[in-house]
Order: sequence, then structure tokens, then C-alpha cells
Amino acid sequence: MDHTYDIADTRAYLARMRDMLNVRMADDSHRLNHSLGVARTASELASTYGVDPFLAEAAGLIHDWDKVLTHEELLARAVQYNVSVAGSPSDAIALLHGPVAAVELPQLFGELPSCVFQAVARHTAGAVDMTDLDMVVFVADAIEPMRHGAYADELRALVGKVDLEHLFFSCFSQGISYVISTGRYLYPTAIDIYNHYALSLAHRKGTV
Repeated sequence: MDHTYDIADTRAYLARMRDMLNVRMADDSHRLNHSLGVARTASELASTYGVDPFLAEAAGLIHDWDKVLTHEELLARAVQYNVSVAGSPSDAIALLHGPVAAVELPQLFGELPSCVFQAVARHTAGAVDMTDLDMVVFVADAIEPMRHGAYADELRALVGKVDLEHLFFSCFSQGISYVISTGRYLYPTAIDIYNHYALSLAHRKGTV
């Protein structure tokens, strides 16, 4: 996957992204502040785990770019872009803003490498082949400062104490537990992703 980019002044580029985000989310200050928090947290996680902080912060800024769309708009664009959805698209509304935005964002931020848009696409449902950048953005979405509760505190306590795959798996597992405990729709790929990383970590520990 392409992680290279030709952006001489990354600070100026991020500033321009924040300006565009301010316009995009002018009517949703909560979502704006969440996105800014994810960006900062992703940059910090990237520094901890040897990932490019600029790419992490960029992905964090735009990870919820299409959260401003209505459910009807998201469904229409998912169909228009032929976004791959497991099961019924209407059941997966809460997850569509990631992959839909990943199709549209290269038109606005074409200087960024494809790995940034993949991280945006995967921050909702995950994947069995998450890159380090994917994991950083996924976890940052769960532990940014506006996230409150024991689950977020527990994950924050793991940062720097466990490796990135372990941290992602803990985050993903908590997400599944929450979905099941609240009787919500569990995206069909969740079990495959859970099993993949459960076995990966078990093999590393020598317990399988």
C-alpha cells in the first residue's frame, strides 16, 4: 500500500484540512470537536507505535467527513459508488459513512496517499488485514478525550503497555461486547475479524 506523499509543509496542509472541516461541520460542533480529538489522539498513538503522525492526524480529521449526510444520502451514495456491504445496506447505515467518504475524499485531498482513505473506510467496521495506520485511527476514534466511560479509560491505560495489535483487538472486542449487550445489529464481518485477531494473538503467545 502506498504510504508515500509529496507534501512539503504538513502543518499548513493540516491547517487547510481543519479549515475545510470547520466548514463541513459548521452545524455540528460536537462532531467537529470529536473529529479534532480523534486527529490529536491518532497523532499521539502514531508517535507511540511508530506510525507516521501526519498521516494519522490527517485520517483522524476526515474520518467522519460524511457523518453530516442523512441516512438516505449515505445509502444512495453507497449504491452509486458500488460500496461493498455485507448483508443489508439499510442495516449497516451506521457504518457507511466511512467507506462512502473514502471514495469521495481523494477528490478533495488528492495529495494524500491511499492508506489514509483506507483508514477512513475501515474505522467503522474494521477488517481482517488492518494496517498499523488503520488500527491507530480505529482506536483513536474510541479513546479521544470526548469519550467517557470505563471502556475508554481501560483502553487508554493500555496505550504504550501493549503492542498495537493487542490494543486494537481489545478495542474491537469491547465494541462487539457493547453491540451485543445493547441488542444492536452486529455487522456480519465482525466475528471473522474477531476470530482472526484472537487466533493471531494466541499464536504469538503460543497458546494455540
